[in-house]
Amino acid sequence: MNTNENVTLRRAVEAFIIPAGTKVTLLAGEQARITQSLGGSHTVLVNGNLFLIDGRDADALGLAASARTAARTATVTREDLEKRVWETLKTCYDPEIPVNIVDLGLIYDCQVEPLPPPNAGFRVEIKMTLTAPGCGMGPVLQQDAQTKILALDRVEQVNVELVWDPPLSQNMMSEAARLQLGFY
Repeated sequence: MNTNENVTLRRAVEAFIIPAGTKVTLLAGEQARITQSLGGSHTVLVNGNLFLIDGRDADALGLAASARTAARTATVTREDLEKRVWETLKTCYDPEIPVNIVDLGLIYDCQVEPLPPPNAGFRVEIKMTLTAPGCGMGPVLQQDAQTKILALDRVEQVNVELVWDPPLSQNMMSEAARLQLGFY
């Protein structure tokens, strides 16, 4: 959801400066404009700077906090889990771009492998890139993907690796992403 709603921070809240990725604390009473609410997090403009606020802290913005719950199932096949991993990755957004990281073409590879017995869980290996190599939000996006995938039923291990080869290009984006961003 894109918005331009102005709010007053109801309490102090941890946030990440965009694009540096530095963690800071925004103070109660500060004025903020919500510029984007996607994938369970919120991008806000405060004093001319952009910040990312996790959905668990949405109450600081006067919004309902997002609950991250994983559905529990009796049996999960590798194929079913892989589909859920891709769906989950589509809930991760670059805080400056209203397109998920899958449609942006940032996910290069996703492997779901069963762990050896007696464990009945799975390990997920993700290779992703960023829109720019120097992007300070890289660790934040990496952690967001890892946290969301770990919340899936039967996922025991997740590794999200940042890679730079091949370089990101527009042809890696989905057609819908290119249209939304004005790339024809």
